[in-house]
Amino acid sequence: MTDRVRGRVKWFDPGKGFGFVVSDAGGVDILLHANVLRNFGQSSVVDDAIIELDVQKTGRGVQAVLVHEISPPEGVEMPGLADFDDIDPEVLLAAPLMPARIKWFDKVKGFGFANTFGDEGDVFVHIEVLRRSGLADLQPGEALAIRVIDGKRGRMATEVNGWETAIKCDS
Repeated sequence: MTDRVRGRVKWFDPGKGFGFVVSDAGGVDILLHANVLRNFGQSSVVDDAIIELDVQKTGRGVQAVLVHEISPPEGVEMPGLADFDDIDPEVLLAAPLMPARIKWFDKVKGFGFANTFGDEGDVFVHIEVLRRSGLADLQPGEALAIRVIDGKRGRMATEVNGWETAIKCDS
């Protein structure tokens, strides 16, 4: 039997393959395994992200079995990106979601590149855009949906969504 829970990500380490969620209702920490997150279409999630999931009590504690929704952390002031300063926020939001794959991403450098389907050009992905989208890291080949604009330095992602999130946005 499963219960649906809303909470926040306490921490998640993609290298270790797991992390923990704290339920809004309290109680013990909930184990979030990387496979459950991957089934949702993401390889990472940022600390303090809001998450809704199905959990199951096991002999080893409470574990997430299905992710329904992930939202960026609430009330956390994210630094602005100079590249977006002169662009109307409505233009950023109006950019269509495009299917994409991560070419490479380096968390230490703070950026990487994606390729959108049907277009050979690279799309710059900044780590702050990732954090605003509720993600912490990206893996080469990871399928996503991104909003892209033509910025000062070329094509840039303004929003990055896990594949499952993007499918829900379009339906």
